[in-house]
Amino acid sequence: MNRIMLSFFAAFLMLTSALLADTKSFNPLEFEIDSLDNGLKVIYCVDKSAPVVATYLRYSVGSRYENTSQAGYAHFFEHLMFEATEDIPRATIDKYVQEAGGTLNANTSFDRTVFFFKVPSNQIKLALWMESQRMRKLLVDTIGVETQRGVVLEELKQTKSNRPYGSMLDKVCETLFPNTSYAWSVIGYEKTIEKATIDNFRDFYNSFYQPNNATLVVVGDIDVEETKQYVKDYFGIYPKAKVAEAPAFKLEPMKGEIREQIIDDKAQLPAVFVAYRGPKIGEDDFYPMQMLTSVLASGESSRLYQRLVDKDELAVQSSIFPLTLEKAGIILLYGIPNVGINPKEMEEVMFEEITKIVKKGISDEELQKVKNQQEAQFVSDKKDVMGKASSLADYNDLYGDPGMINKELDKYMSVTKEDIIRVAKKYLDTKNRVILTYVPEGMQESIR
Repeated sequence: MNRIMLSFFAAFLMLTSALLADTKSFNPLEFEIDSLDNGLKVIYCVDKSAPVVATYLRYSVGSRYENTSQAGYAHFFEHLMFEATEDIPRATIDKYVQEAGGTLNANTSFDRTVFFFKVPSNQIKLALWMESQRMRKLLVDTIGVETQRGVVLEELKQTKSNRPYGSMLDKVCETLFPNTSYAWSVIGYEKTIEKATIDNFRDFYNSFYQPNNATLVVVGDIDVEETKQYVKDYFGIYPKAKVAEAPAFKLEPMKGEIREQIIDDKAQLPAVFVAYRGPKIGEDDFYPMQMLTSVLASGESSRLYQRLVDKDELAVQSSIFPLTLEKAGIILLYGIPNVGINPKEMEEVMFEEITKIVKKGISDEELQKVKNQQEAQFVSDKKDVMGKASSLADYNDLYGDPGMINKELDKYMSVTKEDIIRVAKKYLDTKNRVILTYVPEGMQESIR
């Protein structure tokens, strides 16, 4: 999952860093959409700026496609895909790619799993062949499964049991999205990975890792017609298959605030996490919500940082993290209070800052600042071949239109101050929220 929430606070710091990019250098991308008879969707984009090629394979399977007995399976396969196939010996996938001068990686989210290569353009066949091998010729056997079971179980321990605030994301998901397949974090649970059999994993593999459940994007220094033939040769040999459907997703309305205090023997300082349901990715409210979270938390000049850290010195860190999902969203505020500060005092100030936006909105300067940041981020994300490949795949699967890569920036740039007030009222001016207060062991009496 690369690895979701494993570098939680590092991710926040990245979100709050100033973005530098030449926004005038983004030009509309040209691409070609194709498909194979077996249902594999393919997008080709020529980029001759460097002699490299990116391949990006997006499967429509993430933790949302699991049931409760499978929690963590999609993430497990992110690991297993680096083991062995019928024609690739164990522990050689990385070796072959590195020796060819390339890189590879993967990640898993609630809604999809992706695998990607970046190689010199004369090694494009290697990347496509390896990806095709993993699609339908992966060895789901005892050696590979038990090796990766150990790796994943250790990752679960490091992520949850042995990390401060490690249960946070599971608790947020369980309470925000009860009785849905968003009710657990992507990494899953130890108990489901421990109990899973070889047959359980094989069934999951056959249910989702099929050509008609995937989008392949190839971007870089390519000849499109030649690359089409490679794709047909390597992926066209697999038949179209029945693909399992994600569990039905139905969200019941929340009925007020859910509050919990957790005694955490790994934490050195208390922490407060406040989670709201947010808009799903791509809907109209999504764009002003992204702007709102930037106003609240993007960099040291943001409202939360200025008030909590600089002005009132109530917190050592505070931010807001929007987690965008296909069926809903999570708006997650957090704060780590200074020594001697009651978390409740810090929490109240966080809500004050939200109320200010609800009642008074934001300034013209703030709106222009976050638009500049969003434009810079948008362009920066699509500078290289991998950024273009991932964007084309996401737009194709989420919107059915990879051409959104040339249009979505307009949606951000059209956001108004009134839009930001509207989403602040709709999503954050409510008692329908989850509040988790983590308290170091032995401090619970002092911060009641």
